[in-house]
Amino acid sequence: MLSRVEQETTKADEIAFAIEEAIVSGEIGPGTVLRQEQLASRYAVSRTPIREALRRLSALGLLSFEANRGFRVRTLSRDEVYEAFLLRAELESLVTSVAAEKRTAADLAELDAAQKRFSRLTRALRAREPGEDRRSLTVEWMQANHGFHDIIYRIADLPYVESVAKNARRTFTGPAVWAPGDEAIDELYRGNERQHQAIQAAIVAGSPAGARELARSHVLASFTLLETILEQVGVGLIRG
Repeated sequence: MLSRVEQETTKADEIAFAIEEAIVSGEIGPGTVLRQEQLASRYAVSRTPIREALRRLSALGLLSFEANRGFRVRTLSRDEVYEAFLLRAELESLVTSVAAEKRTAADLAELDAAQKRFSRLTRALRAREPGEDRRSLTVEWMQANHGFHDIIYRIADLPYVESVAKNARRTFTGPAVWAPGDEAIDELYRGNERQHQAIQAAIVAGSPAGARELARSHVLASFTLLETILEQVGVGLIRG
């Protein structure tokens, strides 16, 4: 039997992971205040594992602590976000090139399924069907995007590089907002989908050099997509 302390530690781990996923996916947006009593009710636990989970996320740089307010999801400047994307671009290009050398038939099948899901959700976002929950769809799209890259991380099997890259990814991905859209936004979404397809093709072909360059360009292009969407909906990144 686990002791009470061990149980609370395990529960804190689970809650920290769940909150982190919600922040990284954009379900919980920058600037959101995380109230302990609400989280304790949501996860049906006491405040003890909630406090520990929030402390861990603060140590990761996802949250900031404000006196009399509690923990808040960090709002970063454009320069900080761009630096995070630059780091991701270099690390994900490395991971993707290694994956192109290590991939197996089973890996390629899994990657293909992830890419098809991402393509389906990209088309759904661009379709602007009336009555759809755009925010929910955007969260699902972002999760599918991460899912595609997470398979590549798994194939490459570089745990330390993966942890650093994901730490940069969790720094900021933006709130779960969907731009009403125009041709420019549509083209950025189309480009994002094509970049995934090109990365997949390079991995299938076993081309480390091609996979490396495509992955780097893709991450930098993703920053442009993020910034454009946020500016269009009036949630632009802070300059400086």
